[in-house]
Parts: sequence; structure tokens; C-alpha cells
Amino acid sequence: MLMSGSGGAVSRRTADRSGEALADPSFVLSRGVVMLFAVACGAAVANVYFSQPLLVTMGHDLSMSPSLVGGVVTLTHVGYGLGLFFLVPLGDMVDRRRLIVVQLLLLVLALAVVAAAPTAAMLLLGMAATGLLAVVTQTLVAFAASLAPPAGRGRVVGLVTSGVVTGILLARTVSGLLADLAGWRSVYLASASLTALLALVLHRVLPRHGDTPPATLRYGRLLRSTITLFAREPLLRIRALFGLLVFAAFSTLWSSVALPLSEAPYFLSHSAIGALGLVGVAGALAATAAGRLNDRGLSRRTTGIALALLTASWLPLSFTRDSLWALVLGVILLDLAVQAVHVTNQTLIYALHPDAGSRLIGGYMVFYSIGSATGAIAATSLYTVAGWGAVCALGAAFSCLGLALWAFTRHSTPDPVVPGAASCDTP
Repeated sequence: MLMSGSGGAVSRRTADRSGEALADPSFVLSRGVVMLFAVACGAAVANVYFSQPLLVTMGHDLSMSPSLVGGVVTLTHVGYGLGLFFLVPLGDMVDRRRLIVVQLLLLVLALAVVAAAPTAAMLLLGMAATGLLAVVTQTLVAFAASLAPPAGRGRVVGLVTSGVVTGILLARTVSGLLADLAGWRSVYLASASLTALLALVLHRVLPRHGDTPPATLRYGRLLRSTITLFAREPLLRIRALFGLLVFAAFSTLWSSVALPLSEAPYFLSHSAIGALGLVGVAGALAATAAGRLNDRGLSRRTTGIALALLTASWLPLSFTRDSLWALVLGVILLDLAVQAVHVTNQTLIYALHPDAGSRLIGGYMVFYSIGSATGAIAATSLYTVAGWGAVCALGAAFSCLGLALWAFTRHSTPDPVVPGAASCDTP
């Protein structure tokens, strides 16, 4: 069981002072339920990344031009960005359990459209819908955070985020292997089957809210309030900028690392390059550890150390052409650092207004998406004209900006105090 500071199993209170949604008072947030959240998050977010190693095969199968094939990834991410703003905030307005199940079932339909797509137009439509509905990941994160006791919230967010990390990094490997065995359409059929199963399990396991909805705002005001939260909360703005910068660095590496590995002196196959994601899963360990450190009141120190490691990771990464061991070391350092900052960000911003948790996390993740897109576009373009060294310089620049932001803001914006946590953080 997930234990509170008193050592007992924590059952969700019917209501609390923060105004969080009512839930079944008999529900107990066990470690097994937390891991179910993690698996569901990983399975949902993986759908955004499955297509990346399959683009050439998709293009040949549906007679798509290179520019149209590139639209597969673009539309998926556009859909995801729209979902973050328009769908995730609904978690503060309607029953999250019902919202999650409905989104997962709609995601099953979108994946089925992709798997059966007879034309390029149908494929692109299905991919856009898949990206839009994959934001159920963020609704799951917000729901898990709302069910956790305040003193153990960082640990729960860390465990759930470890599932997100694993899903992102293993998506390319899994899709490549399945495509080799049974074709690219099998990837989406398998994902649709898993998503349907998760919808059934989550429907049975997740608690029902009480009679009072999480928020009484109308949908338009709900969306506007997301923007208002950014205007009102300096900590949210700063943590969103941290998210933008660290994921720009993350995307700088992962969107371009296949390029030098497919050239001399390595000439690695797509499967071998995809296996590099297994190394990156080490970042999942950082997600759990960072959550525990946040519960101890060490969020500022955790952020500073992580950003320093992120900056340092680009030194071994710059030697990728000379040593695969240097690449492995750099990947481990980078993923550990990025996930530590990400978990810290989500834990802190949720604590600002637990009753607006979905809006806070959805708004924060918009910055995450902007950073990811910026890093991907800049890195692939820069590699073409200036090579791997310039890509590493770009990643180091994003990382240094994050470290500088931390240094300049660490005294100006105090972190929220987590009830029951030891306030042992130092500037």
C-alpha cells in the first residue's frame, strides 16, 4: 500500500480544504493502482511516437510523397497540443473517471482508423485524432495526484511519470519490432486492443466522484481560467519555462541522434538505434527518486542538481561519433535530469491549486509541447547544415538557459509547502 507519514494506508477523504473533487471514501490508493496509472499513461502516450520508425513503410504502402509522410508526425503533435488545451482541463469540470474511460474508448476508434486506413487522407485524419485523444495521459496524471495524500504526492507523481517516460522511450522500439513481425498496421491494432483492455480495467478500478463536480465553471470560462492561472501564479510560469527548456534539450537529442548513428563509423540499423531507448528508460528511476525528494521538501535543490546534470550530459554526448559508451553515459545523465525536473514541476504546480489540477498540468504541458517541437525542428535542421557538434551545442544552450533561470529565480519564488513534508530545502 502507499503509506502516509503515520505509516497507515491512506484512503481518499470525502472532501478536503483545497476543494478537490469528492471521491469514494472507501477507496484506497494502493501501489498496484498507482502502477496501473503508470501503465495506462505509458500506453497512451506511446501512440504519439509509434509512427516515427514506420514513416517510410507507411509512405510506400499508401503511395505518399515525402512531404505528406512528414505530416503524419506533425498532425499527431498538433492534435496532442490541441488536446492539452481543449480536453485536459475538462478533468476539473466533469468526473475524471468517466472522462478517462470515454477518451480511451475514443482513442481505440482513432487507432482502428489508422490501422485500417485505405488512403493517406484517412491515415492523417486518424493520426490527428490519435494525438488529440492521447492527452488522456495528462488527465491520468492529474487524477493520480488528486488521489494521493499531500505528503506522498511527489512519490505518486514520480511513479506515474515513470510510466510516461517508459512509454515515450520504448514506443519506437516496440513499433519497429511489431512492424518487422506483422507489418506497420499491427502496431496500431495491438495498441487499440491494449487501450480497450485498459479502459475496462480502469472503469472497474478507479473511484467514482461524489455528487459534487470538481468545478462549476462553464467550458469557456474553464479554458479562460487556465490562462488566468498563468497570469496569477509566478511559480507556474517559472516551472512552465523549466519544462519548455528541458524538453527542448530532450527533443534535441532524441529527434536527431539516429542521424549520426546511421552514418559512418557505425551504420546502425533502425532496430539497433531504436534499442537506445532501453538505455533512456533509466530516466524512469529519476522520476521516482525525484518524487520522494519533493515529498521531503527538496524541490529547489533537486531542480538545481538536475539542471546541472542536464548541462553536463552534453559533454559525453558530443563524443558520440568516437564512442558509443560516451553516448550511453550522456543519454543516462540527460534522461535522469529531464525526468527529475519534470516530476518536480508537476508536483509543485499541482500543489498550487489541487481543485484546478487538470488545468494546471494541461497548461504546463503546452509548454512541454512547445519545447519538444522547438528542439526537434532546430536539431534536425542544424544537423543538416552544421553536423552533430552543432546539435550538441544547441542542446547545451537550452540546458544552460534552464540552469541560469533556476539561479536567478530560486530566491524570488518560494515553493509551496507540502503538508506533512519536512521543510528542509535550502536556497
